[in-house]
Amino acid sequence: MQIARVVGTVVSTQKNRKLEGAKLLLVQPLSINDEPRGVTLIAIDSVGAGVGEKVLVVIEGKAAGDALGKKAAAVDAAIIGIIDEITCNAEC
Repeated sequence: MQIARVVGTVVSTQKNRKLEGAKLLLVQPLSINDEPRGVTLIAIDSVGAGVGEKVLVVIEGKAAGDALGKKAAAVDAAIIGIIDEITCNAEC
């Protein structure tokens, strides 16, 4: 899992049948200190996240497809949670 922030939406009028009805969001992976890291990704939203929210993202084929609830869906990344707070008691 990775921490990311939703930075935008993606509208696709034509997509694979397995993705019909799925909400696509643009997410920017973050470091523990909220610094952007890596490239921005398109992720399937399975939890109702919105722009500006901090989220948990899985970037694995099977786990991402499972989040959508459809077998063999062509999914690389999925939002699986909305983060309310992060607490780090050790050196992060």
